[in-house]
Amino acid sequence: MATLTVWKFPTADGAGRAEERLEGLMKQELVTVHDAATGSWPEGRRSPKTREMNSLVGAGALGGAFWGLLFGLIFFVPLLGAAVGAAFGALGGSMADAGIDEDFIKSVRAEVEPGTSALFVMTSDAVLDRVKDAFKDMPMTLIRTNLSHDQEAALRTAFADA
Repeated sequence: MATLTVWKFPTADGAGRAEERLEGLMKQELVTVHDAATGSWPEGRRSPKTREMNSLVGAGALGGAFWGLLFGLIFFVPLLGAAVGAAFGALGGSMADAGIDEDFIKSVRAEVEPGTSALFVMTSDAVLDRVKDAFKDMPMTLIRTNLSHDQEAALRTAFADA
């Protein structure tokens, strides 16, 4: 089973730098990345810049429609108003099976703000200690995951020690 995690970085370029490290870990076969995307919110912009990371996963396992809907629900619905939000909400209901529910959307929306960035990544087969070592000098916070509460706590603990 693939794990969806969302990592917040305290700078607008942090997620981009994490993408480069993730690519190196993939080449070493220390993690399998099924799909990934970034959201970067430079200071002074009204909304974040989002992009799929096709360089890591080819055409993308989830596809542009998934990322477009997810980023729309997180970042753009508050700007578009209630009527558009209700339409997006109905579409987003089908994402709950992947662990993406209203709480997921709200928690990411609350954390990713101007001056920060986020890495959204669907992975499996990670060699956790090696992945942790690769990111030990990067300040980052796990915002959300579709892991069980126990698995999420273990992941938070592992990276908090880094």
